[in-house]
Amino acid sequence: MSYLVLARKYRPQKFEDLLGQEHVARTLTNAITMGRVHHAFLFTGARGIGKTSAARILAKALCCAQGPTATPCGTCAVCQSISNGQSVDVQEIDGASNTGVDDVRALREGVRYLPAEARKKVYIIDEVHMLSTSAFNALLKTLEEPPAYVVFISATTEVHKIPATIMSRCQRYDFKLLSSQVLVGHLTRILDNEGIAYDPDAIRLVAREAAGSVRDALSLLDQIVAYVGHEKITRDKVTEVLGIADRRLLYQLADQVLARDVAATLRTVADAVDRGVDLIQMSRAFLGFLHDIEIVAAVPDAGDLIDATPEEAGETAALAAKAGKALTLVLFDRWARAVEDAGRSQTPRLVLEMALVDLCQAEPLLPLGDLLERLEKLEGRLAAAGALPPRTPAPRSAPAPPSPHPRSPFP
Repeated sequence: MSYLVLARKYRPQKFEDLLGQEHVARTLTNAITMGRVHHAFLFTGARGIGKTSAARILAKALCCAQGPTATPCGTCAVCQSISNGQSVDVQEIDGASNTGVDDVRALREGVRYLPAEARKKVYIIDEVHMLSTSAFNALLKTLEEPPAYVVFISATTEVHKIPATIMSRCQRYDFKLLSSQVLVGHLTRILDNEGIAYDPDAIRLVAREAAGSVRDALSLLDQIVAYVGHEKITRDKVTEVLGIADRRLLYQLADQVLARDVAATLRTVADAVDRGVDLIQMSRAFLGFLHDIEIVAAVPDAGDLIDATPEEAGETAALAAKAGKALTLVLFDRWARAVEDAGRSQTPRLVLEMALVDLCQAEPLLPLGDLLERLEKLEGRLAAAGALPPRTPAPRSAPAPPSPHPRSPFP
């Protein structure tokens, strides 16, 4: 039997299994229970957070032999065929490869026919924003008044590309990115179920790298498990296989920048490159770390505002105290420009190394009011010592008399 990747093996099968999308699950559950199910839905959000999975669960809830029900059985023939992607009444359409009017015309022809075995005929259009303008226009009337047995479920990662005429005919559900804490709990449960040993810090690093996407997290976990084999998943192995900068590297780099040690900073970057760390990824991670330092410097007890453990938050607070509020803003601003420049450059290492040299030599940015106050005090001391003549107010000039109205050349 072929191996089934974790993202497919642990795909949600019920509304209650949708991770971090409780608002969507509750609304759809209540709509089914009350018999107020709309005929067109639009699921929006980032990649890998459950849009297509929610569409399949909704299709099963409407077509289940025990339904319509908010808790599909998952064992009847209809539920099984939908889960396996073999149902003739639940069609998943790729919007990226079916973009034209002819494709929509074929869909409209299919809408005319009754379901073959299920209660409803469900069309799941993935990446619907890829449809052409003419295809959207051809879909309008069918989407607004479909037959009673037809339900449309569209999913997109770029909702701003959806025409307002389409959105006005759909119920919109916004899916959220997941927090690192929720992802850590999910990955931990999967690893415990699979019987794989792991270090909690390593799983936290995987969740942080996934940036809120469940599918990305499971794909990374699959790669790591294949790399470590039967060994324990550790933080060092995760950073080695994924080529990412862990928080220890970022802390070391920030500490060397604040110490103004140019040589140590450049050697740290060179060692990271030799270990296979991606410089662009490291630069973005370091920008996020500078953001955390600035937040901690500006807000007392900011542990809940940054993605860090209590120990990591304490280390970040120590760096913030060392840098001061005035310097952290300068470092973040300069490094943000360097990250943007490196992303467009053919030689990103040179750009980032020179930017680090610049950070080591950065001075705190003083407020303009403080500078003016210092200048006035210096001027006063020089005037008192006789080095400057006393300031005399500038003479006020008399107002100019109003100019007479020009006479018209015509009588």
